[in-house]
Amino acid sequence: MSQNIIKGIKELLNEANLKAKYIKVTDAIKLIDDDNYIFIDIRDIRELKREGKVPGAFSCPRGMLEFWIDPESPYHKEIFNQDKSYIFYCASAWRSALAVKTAAEMGLNPVFHIEGGFSAWVDKDGPVEKI
Repeated sequence: MSQNIIKGIKELLNEANLKAKYIKVTDAIKLIDDDNYIFIDIRDIRELKREGKVPGAFSCPRGMLEFWIDPESPYHKEIFNQDKSYIFYCASAWRSALAVKTAAEMGLNPVFHIEGGFSAWVDKDGPVEKI
């Protein structure tokens, strides 16, 4: 018997994009040195090693996001307990849309994601840090 998926990725992304706030890549590039913003890279470590990352971005694999945000979790990271704005990104803004929706529902605020993701960042000549 095959599975009957009742909500596919397109619907999940549509729902996330209705709720998730985004920031234009050109505006995000201007915030790279602003201490009021924390960039969160939710891509897999292999992607970071292959393509680099936004300079100074904190790496949080998508699979750990909820655990690292929640202060009740034994895996909590203090970076998510600051009075700052959070800017998430992934390769093309799919995972980050889902991540921002979830983070906002958990109470992390304000939280945004980069429209177009890291690919758009690179296309607009945003600085890249190799790891």
